[in-house]
Amino acid sequence: MYAWLQASLILAVVVGLHVPLGDYMARVLDGGPHRRAERALYKVCGVDPDREQDWRHYLFALLAFSLMSIAALFALFTLQGKLPWSTGHEGMPWRLALHTAVSFITNTSWQNYAGESTTGHLAVMAGLGVQAFASAAVGICAALALVRGLVRRDTDRLGNFWVDLIRTIFRVIVPLSIVSGIVLIALGVPQNLGGAHTVTTVAGGQQTLLGGPVGSWEPIKLMSGDGGGVFNASSAHPFENPSAYTNAIEIVLMLLIPTAFIRTYGRLIGSLRQSWTLLAVVGILFGLLLAVGSLAQSAHNGTVTEAVGGQYEGTETRFGIPGSTLFGVAATGSADGAANASYDSFSSIGGGALLSAMMLGEIAPGGTGSGLYGLIVAVMIAVFVGGLMVGRTPEYLRKRIGFPEMRFVVLYALVAPTTILGCSALAVALGDGPSSMGNPGPHGLTELVYAYTSNVNSNGSAMAGFNGATDFHNLLMAAAMLIGRYVPMVFLLALAGRLARQQPGVVTVGTLQARGVNFVALATGAALILALLNFLPALSLGPLAEGLL
Repeated sequence: MYAWLQASLILAVVVGLHVPLGDYMARVLDGGPHRRAERALYKVCGVDPDREQDWRHYLFALLAFSLMSIAALFALFTLQGKLPWSTGHEGMPWRLALHTAVSFITNTSWQNYAGESTTGHLAVMAGLGVQAFASAAVGICAALALVRGLVRRDTDRLGNFWVDLIRTIFRVIVPLSIVSGIVLIALGVPQNLGGAHTVTTVAGGQQTLLGGPVGSWEPIKLMSGDGGGVFNASSAHPFENPSAYTNAIEIVLMLLIPTAFIRTYGRLIGSLRQSWTLLAVVGILFGLLLAVGSLAQSAHNGTVTEAVGGQYEGTETRFGIPGSTLFGVAATGSADGAANASYDSFSSIGGGALLSAMMLGEIAPGGTGSGLYGLIVAVMIAVFVGGLMVGRTPEYLRKRIGFPEMRFVVLYALVAPTTILGCSALAVALGDGPSSMGNPGPHGLTELVYAYTSNVNSNGSAMAGFNGATDFHNLLMAAAMLIGRYVPMVFLLALAGRLARQQPGVVTVGTLQARGVNFVALATGAALILALLNFLPALSLGPLAEGLL
């Protein structure tokens, strides 16, 4: 009963907050005058904010920004030992630096290192923190471009990437981070620039306590879908997540922007009915994942679990099973790699729920921006399949969804399962996969598949038994993250450009329209089809792995 009451309260808060936040985001992100500080920034950067871009120029600006961000972050990590506020840490080896730079630029934040023993305060604030803002904004920019493609008629213009980027960061993410940061600091999350402190424990021993800019980092880590922690234990560390109250707030922060952006979508297309429909789809998927995970973690199978009341291994006692399971499902469902428990210690079905949340394509509710455009792709699949079933021309928001459009949709949908299969098979076949598994047999294979699913889908969470800190995995994971993040964006923006160029559609008797409960069922089914596309390649690795392990 406690588990369901806690989940109901937290989700009610998210649903309640998503309305004003979604409406605010719709007002400030699309149209309206430029603020004076923004115009000054555009002038310094040489950007014409009033000049809109077609999909190719929009994509080029997005990729150029990401490439320069990788280069800057790579330089910061490799030169860390020569910079101030390094707290005694040397520069990273170049393979680890490349992996970490790509990881945070792609909004994945998979960390093949322990944060407290590798990165100093400057690397956290000027490197990881800045890119947490930027990578989240890039996802929202891509989603805005797709929405404009659906709304606009007979044009090739999708907006201005630089304007979308600046507005997202300074009008949405920064204000939310300041407010939530103050709340978390007030509840016990530390915020300082000091070094390590050695203290005497109650038992008379010595213990080293680490500080840092945790309070300012924690909100953006959660809201951006970034998930990388100042400490290796992430949100299981008492400095990042001190109590059940902060745990509940952090779950809300992970779900807030992706859910609010669905409301923003309804405002931008002029149909709140569509946003409520999509929210219902997200709610069904999230509820199923949470129910499966909670029941699995609370199951009393065996003498030990029956004695303690559930699957408590790897769980923080201050959160318990309900708080840990809800956090895990929220983190994997929202493309956030944070963790307040050991996912490697979850039961087989509980861990499967987390893996399923990622294999859905991160749409329940998904990452910042990426959740919405992944959901729209599922909608287009649903509309197209529904049209084939009844023999009518599929149309969504008065835009025809024909073969040219579906070509980009299908290519988008195939990127993740193909990359997961290819990278996992390559790791197993070359021997680096089995040697990195913390457990033998099927669970070890799950660790590997989980790792590359997390990388490709820009999640960043991990089953801790898997060791990704090798040269092989650093380079292969970097490639997987780049493919999983940017190749779908290429198809997405190409689709947006094609949709924007369409002439105004005329609804006829032979046109399929997406409405009501039937549409919810179709969209939910399409999302499950996308999950199967991810699951089937993973299952096909079984015979290969069994022969090589």
